[in-house]
Amino acid sequence: MNRLPIKIANELPAHHALESENIFVMTEDRAMKQDIRPLYILILNLMPTKIETETQILRLLSNSPLQVEIELLQVKSHKSKNTSQEHMLKFYKTFDEICHKKYDGLIVTGAPVELLDFEQVDYWDELCEIFEWSKKNVYSTFHICWGAQAALYYHYGVPKYPLEEKLFGVFPHKCLDTYHPLMRGVDDVFYVPHSRHTENRRSDIALVKDLQILSYSDYAGVHLVSDMDCRQFFATGHSEYDRETLAREYFRDINKGLDIKVPFNYFPGDDPSMMPKMSWKGTANLLFTNWLNYFVYQKTPYDLSTL
Repeated sequence: MNRLPIKIANELPAHHALESENIFVMTEDRAMKQDIRPLYILILNLMPTKIETETQILRLLSNSPLQVEIELLQVKSHKSKNTSQEHMLKFYKTFDEICHKKYDGLIVTGAPVELLDFEQVDYWDELCEIFEWSKKNVYSTFHICWGAQAALYYHYGVPKYPLEEKLFGVFPHKCLDTYHPLMRGVDDVFYVPHSRHTENRRSDIALVKDLQILSYSDYAGVHLVSDMDCRQFFATGHSEYDRETLAREYFRDINKGLDIKVPFNYFPGDDPSMMPKMSWKGTANLLFTNWLNYFVYQKTPYDLSTL
């Protein structure tokens, strides 16, 4: 199986996981011998489960013939409690270490801080600095879940609202613009996992002339949003989640004694003892491959210094 040569550090835990799935991970020696410029993708990982999220996103960046070189970014104003400092120091850069560079693409993950006001988040000022820097130093940015809410608020003043109960499960969605390149190949009805306590409202986004809603769910609301230049994308769901992610969240909350419903449309027969069905893998691969191809590879300048 010939897939995307992702260039990452040999010691990164995701390296072994991806190779075991027959995903081509390129060594530095081999990358140097290829007479092409790789795409430089920066991943700002705000999730507490850093290693799990790294693997999930790198897996989705694996489904094209493009060569991609990955750098991992952390916020220095927040100390990760769930990932060892050794891992963070070894594999992650801070903003002051990369702010002089330019990137073809940036991915900003979600974060478990959505019930806080944006300004209450301990790294909000640093995140705003990264958002502002990305306007001139990144060609296209893909924001996920809380990362999408934060960017919509920072760039466009779009607020978020608390939900009456957690939106939790795998929900059907429909495409609102079948001709948009990000949506090419996506089924008429497609599925996306969601796990959040807040939402962005369609009515607020509709007031922003520079924004277009690309997909929507009658259950989960707004899903994909793009700016008109296709330099900024916002996804309220978690297409990157693997088969067991929602199950881990569900059992974690059950073990904490929290009142949480079984994830919608996830366990067969809503039976948590059954293996979850994965109904979103094809769409997830399409979205990230389309983003990489149409909005990073085909549009970014060959010489990034001219960005």
